[in-house]
Amino acid sequence: MTKIHTNTANIGFEKELWNAADILRGNIDASEYKHVILGLIFLKYVSDHFEQRYRELLNEDEGFENEKDEYTKDGIFFVPKEARWDRIKQFARKSEIGTKIDEAMLAIERENKRLKGVLPKNFARPELDKIRLGDVVDKFTNISMEHHGQTGQIKDILGRTYEYCLSKFAEREGKRAGEFFTPSCVVKTLVEILQPTQGKVYDPCCGSGGMFVQSAKFIEAHKGNINNISVYGQDSNATTWKLCMMNLAIHGIEADLGHYNADTFFRDCHPTMRANFIMANPPFNLSDWGADKLVDDVRWKYGVPPTSNANFAWMQHMIHHLAPNGRLGLVLANGSLSSQSGGEGEIRKKIVEADLVEGIIAMPGQLFYTTQIPVSLWFLNRNKPQKNKTLFIDARNMGTMVSRTLRVLDDKDIEKIANVFDRFRIGKAKEVQGFCAVTDIKTIAAHNFILTPGRYVGVVETEQDTEPFDEKMKKLTSQLSEMFTQSHKLEKEIKKQLENLGYEI
Repeated sequence: MTKIHTNTANIGFEKELWNAADILRGNIDASEYKHVILGLIFLKYVSDHFEQRYRELLNEDEGFENEKDEYTKDGIFFVPKEARWDRIKQFARKSEIGTKIDEAMLAIERENKRLKGVLPKNFARPELDKIRLGDVVDKFTNISMEHHGQTGQIKDILGRTYEYCLSKFAEREGKRAGEFFTPSCVVKTLVEILQPTQGKVYDPCCGSGGMFVQSAKFIEAHKGNINNISVYGQDSNATTWKLCMMNLAIHGIEADLGHYNADTFFRDCHPTMRANFIMANPPFNLSDWGADKLVDDVRWKYGVPPTSNANFAWMQHMIHHLAPNGRLGLVLANGSLSSQSGGEGEIRKKIVEADLVEGIIAMPGQLFYTTQIPVSLWFLNRNKPQKNKTLFIDARNMGTMVSRTLRVLDDKDIEKIANVFDRFRIGKAKEVQGFCAVTDIKTIAAHNFILTPGRYVGVVETEQDTEPFDEKMKKLTSQLSEMFTQSHKLEKEIKKQLENLGYEI
């Protein structure tokens, strides 16, 4: 049975750094501000991680502290002297602070081929206020890490800070956030159900890498070994691709994201790769994606996707890359469950008939900063433990509103959903009216291969109203009469008070 392990470390440190970074808000555009802050967090991370190992080598007193191999063999980036935070902070109060940070980024890229072309190098540009930039450097320098844990926890602390800032930027940028951010509760739901513990993990539209980071956390929480998975991904947006490279580096995750950003449909970075686990949040209802140029593509085994919507192009791309025993989970707009336009109904039918659909979850609304479009999670499996059966879950009433426009699923919600999947896979799922149901392909066919969970789980049972109609009507009429009487009394009192003030009604 799935049990979610939450990191209970105090998140105050993330908030401290965010507040420090917020000094720059208003000085530059939000999207640019994001890269300045995340770039500085990355620079602080690689420097602190390097310094920790540097001191260890000094204490060993064998003269290896300047040997690059002594760092890279442990997955630590080699940081030359001019790029170390101790030197950067010396320029915090000087006009050349931006230039020194750019030089530091270039120096780190030169020494670490994995980071070539990845790090932001526009801190010297005139529109970036150098006094405020220096203030941020000071804040990052002066926030004590001692009370937040031992130096060995630096990677975890700054990794969590990077994620925290990504979420805050997503909140700020609204619809633009869809290019790089999937809400953590959605990612966690996918990961807890797929349970990626070993083999190849793939995301064909990886954004800032949230799926990979959460997979690593899942493995750690379940006492596994991160080295048992290989990470593959790609993204078409150059800026997002760089964010992902930094995010994975700061979490110590080795990944093959291709040599540069690339369109998944036209420049598949991993054409022969077959993944054990695939998870993705592709752009919703993407139109004009180039279908007319890919009509005979080998990936369209279940039908050519329409030009007007790439939902089933994404799904079939993932199925194509799925290993014989592989599982995949993806987020799609609810229209994918029932649409008949452009041949989508026929494609969906063939995928169901191939016995690939293991489960469908209807998610609550308002989970995304980017859209109010209702979404569902699809789970496909090339080797389903429960043949000819599909689990449907209606989770639309789950979650908690944390603001006027945003809902989240907490760990208990996710655990409840994941446990239903666990039990389903061993044939012990208990159906709950209005929440979950197990259905065979014959029943799905009777519904014209529409996969909306509400069709199968039914509605939540409510208490039967046994009060006779005449009695209820008499009671309601009496209550209404009483309200009218009260209304007349209030009206007279208002008139009286206005007359006392000299107003004639």
